[in-house]
Amino acid sequence: MNIPHPLRIALLLLLLISFGLPCSVFAGQKVTIGFNLPLSGAREATGVSTREGAELLRDQINAAGGLQVGGSRYELEFVYADNESNPQKAVAATLDLITRSNVIGIVGPNASSNAIPAGGICESFKTPMISPTSTNPRTTQDRPYVFRACFLDPFQGEVMASFAIKEFKAAKAAVLYDISSAYPKGLAEFFKAAFEAKQGPGSVVAFENFLSSEKDLTLHLDRIVASDADVLFLPQYAHEIPSIVEQARARGWNKIILGGDAWESSDLMANCGDKCKGLYFSSHFGAVGAKGKTQIFVEQYQAKYNQLPIGYAALGYDATSLLLTAIGRMDGIGPNLLENRAAIKDRLAAIKGFEGVSGTLDMDAGGDPAKSAVIIKINDNGEFESYAIENP
Repeated sequence: MNIPHPLRIALLLLLLISFGLPCSVFAGQKVTIGFNLPLSGAREATGVSTREGAELLRDQINAAGGLQVGGSRYELEFVYADNESNPQKAVAATLDLITRSNVIGIVGPNASSNAIPAGGICESFKTPMISPTSTNPRTTQDRPYVFRACFLDPFQGEVMASFAIKEFKAAKAAVLYDISSAYPKGLAEFFKAAFEAKQGPGSVVAFENFLSSEKDLTLHLDRIVASDADVLFLPQYAHEIPSIVEQARARGWNKIILGGDAWESSDLMANCGDKCKGLYFSSHFGAVGAKGKTQIFVEQYQAKYNQLPIGYAALGYDATSLLLTAIGRMDGIGPNLLENRAAIKDRLAAIKGFEGVSGTLDMDAGGDPAKSAVIIKINDNGEFESYAIENP
């Protein structure tokens, strides 16, 4: 029998459905996630890395048929807002994602100075937000809708103080930080408290603060050199490190320099070169020497982007995965966006034993996970090498 062409196609589709083969995995259904990231400006490299980690996960899920929620599958759609690492623009981006794009949840911002005000907006609009890398306690404080995928600064400060004492036998420490920015100010204070708790009051012999507008740090660095400290803790962002390290060496600081997780950026070594080799910083993830699930992520990321992932990529992957895990545990996605957002918030707070590529974590009701820190050494090849693991 000669069956007309359109009818043949219809019969073929019916046969595919009858045998359980996927003919349309999404059926027009989408889950829309917002991303509030620095995709231009001084910290662009960190935002791009976060986006790349998230998109690796998105592509994997969509290729497998979409995100399953209840009995339905949904295509993942990502909407991006560029905050340019500016707090005012981070707030505006949050409002736009919530009220115009009608996202079901938001990943980002990264930096605490942006995540703190953005988290306030998300809490007001009852929209779940998860920051990949904001370590300041204020980000989630008294905000049931705000979460993070990383450890907190009190833990990070203690980790680096302990590392300075154990690894370098440091009896005295110096700290140099930007007092006008939430992340370095908070981490500097936590490091000082932890170091002096171990080595005694006054063992942080130089606690120098500067303003973001200051470029010449000579006076601060001269006082640090004169303090005879054993180590210098520098809790600044990656794009600031090359200039500060260069100035420190020029002023005669020839001892070790330690940093926090914001040192990690794909462009740090391109800008810092040999000056940063042999230095250490705390992080959430190490690509060199990775094993298990982390190694698989490294290989997949490298195959897709032709470079090794940094912590921002891993935490972009994990933050997105945490949000999608919560969505996937819902009975279904209903027509009421506010009810959907509330259900996601409840399920995020209940996540335990989550195995991410940056480590295993238990989320608490306050939005803060318990997880390990990685000490990264910048080796002689300029690679970020996992040097030690510090547990909570």
